[in-house]
Amino acid sequence: MYADLWSFALSTYARSGCEAACLRLQEQGADVCLLLCGAWLEQRGVTPSAERMQALVQVAGPWQAQVVEPLRQVRTQWRAMAQQDEALAGLREQVKALELEAERALLARLEAVAQAWPSGEGEGQQKWLEGLATEAANLDHDALQQLRVAATGT
Repeated sequence: MYADLWSFALSTYARSGCEAACLRLQEQGADVCLLLCGAWLEQRGVTPSAERMQALVQVAGPWQAQVVEPLRQVRTQWRAMAQQDEALAGLREQVKALELEAERALLARLEAVAQAWPSGEGEGQQKWLEGLATEAANLDHDALQQLRVAATGT
């Protein structure tokens, strides 16, 4: 088990099928950082509640909208042009690194909110992913399950 959310997120994302599942969920409007936090909380056995989920969403929403999304948009917009322009390709890599660092900062903020919540509380903790997914992403049970399986390492 990983003590910190960043290490957990890196390890989980690197597992087979996780990246594809996360990208599918992201395309459906889900916040992958929130979902990785939810998977981490499930692994820690933290009991979900509406108040806890709302606290996480209140931290993640503005950071995603004002920091991560603008960086992702620039990186995405430059994809085709960067294939033809070496200088732009270098700048795009820098934006990509900033985007990753912004996600790392978000995960640190989410961890700070959740750190005080008791772990090993027992039953019912397997509801975090569904609770934190957007409505559209919540319909993609396969992608959510892929993420859950990757998080457990099985």
